[in-house]
Amino acid sequence: MMFSIAGRKHEIALMKKALQSPEAGLLAMYGRRRIGKTYLIEKVFAENIVFEIIGMHRASIRQQLTNFAISLAEKNHDSPYKIPENWLEAFKELRAFLEKQSKEMKQVVFFDEFPWLDGKRSGFLPAFEHFWNSWACKQPHLLVVVCGSAASWMIKKVVHNKGGLYNRITQSIRLLPFTLAETVEFLNQRNIKLSLYEITQLYMCMGGVPHYLKEVEEGMSSAQIIDKLAFKKDGLLTREFQFLYPALFDHAENHETIVRALASKRSGLTRQQLVGLIPIASGGSLTTWLYDLEESGFIEKYRPFSKKQKESLYRLADEYSLFYLKFIEVVRSTGEVSWLSQAKSASWQSWAGYAFEGICIKHIEAIKRALGISGLTTTQSSWWYKGNETRRGVQIDMLIDRPDNTITIIEIKFSTGPFTLSKKYAEELRYKIQTFTQVTNTRKNVFCCMIAPYGVEKNEHYLGLVQQQLTLEDLFETGR
Repeated sequence: MMFSIAGRKHEIALMKKALQSPEAGLLAMYGRRRIGKTYLIEKVFAENIVFEIIGMHRASIRQQLTNFAISLAEKNHDSPYKIPENWLEAFKELRAFLEKQSKEMKQVVFFDEFPWLDGKRSGFLPAFEHFWNSWACKQPHLLVVVCGSAASWMIKKVVHNKGGLYNRITQSIRLLPFTLAETVEFLNQRNIKLSLYEITQLYMCMGGVPHYLKEVEEGMSSAQIIDKLAFKKDGLLTREFQFLYPALFDHAENHETIVRALASKRSGLTRQQLVGLIPIASGGSLTTWLYDLEESGFIEKYRPFSKKQKESLYRLADEYSLFYLKFIEVVRSTGEVSWLSQAKSASWQSWAGYAFEGICIKHIEAIKRALGISGLTTTQSSWWYKGNETRRGVQIDMLIDRPDNTITIIEIKFSTGPFTLSKKYAEELRYKIQTFTQVTNTRKNVFCCMIAPYGVEKNEHYLGLVQQQLTLEDLFETGR
């Protein structure tokens, strides 16, 4: 099996294990649009795929069955082209085809965009369940792979199915965007040589989505790349937002409304605060839409330190959506503008600080490794104190509560060079730490770690206040 794939080492290991299993397998992979699910499956299982069908978006039952007939005819040259009457008949034909295939190696049957095949009253899912339970699960040479971008549908209808597929999934894989380390590996494979700082700027705008990163061209700076993709006519990212959510969700206008509300508050919103900002009632539908967005990786839910469950916050975690709503949409409404002239603006600098915080939150595992606590079970959260008549409020964007009687407060600063602590900033940071210690009444050690792209200058304000510092190399895990 010869192929070159950037990153995805854990996922590939799971897929190879399924391929080598002596038993039948049912593997489910899900993740947002453009994340590379189909590419990964077709590369890893290239030599084993004997049948493949791609679901059609919002197609009729007849169209889907015709699609099935065409897909089967492409593989089954011995049989005449015939459109089955229903999905039960379709799976009967598929079984007959598979029984004629060689059993010397694992047979992979791949259903791409699986949720799209299950249209209303189509009978697809019950027929698939019958196909698996009555025959496929008893074939040790068979691996059935189902894949879909509608992550919440995949979770509810397949992974956590309470009917015919209950407890039948032998392996589930949630495919997430590339990490920073995987991003630099992907770009290096394409001969794109950019500094870690430049790659971080790209990540702020498009995240680790392979389909977006494929558009990065050799010999261009990050500002030129962003300008080309997001602000020039017909750039990939100029109109991606208007297709992104409708391609994944029914009633996508509600998902987009939630995303826009969360984009307005960088630290996140409680459910109650969110309801106060959007024309959607706090009921079961809202729960479903939040679940959809969370499982698809667009938003994150977390509970701040020492807060109750009802005070949990939702934050927008998708870099592209954040960048689109802050910059691309605004520029589109005013006409074509060169990003090269905007990249150094005060608005960008302020937003970049927030975006960098989000990147650090996503790379908590890299941070833990750099701190030497990767083997410890920890809790990551934020913390804030509203203040009172005698003490002003403070906010800590990230802290790590550790089982070794320690809490590490993470202070994140985005800068174009080594960050320098001024006397005023050091006093503010010291006040944050003191307030946290006193208000929470913690008896744990409280350490301060600073993260800055090029590190922090160890001046008189740094010493005695900051115990550790991390740089971009730690987030990219280079040299570790």
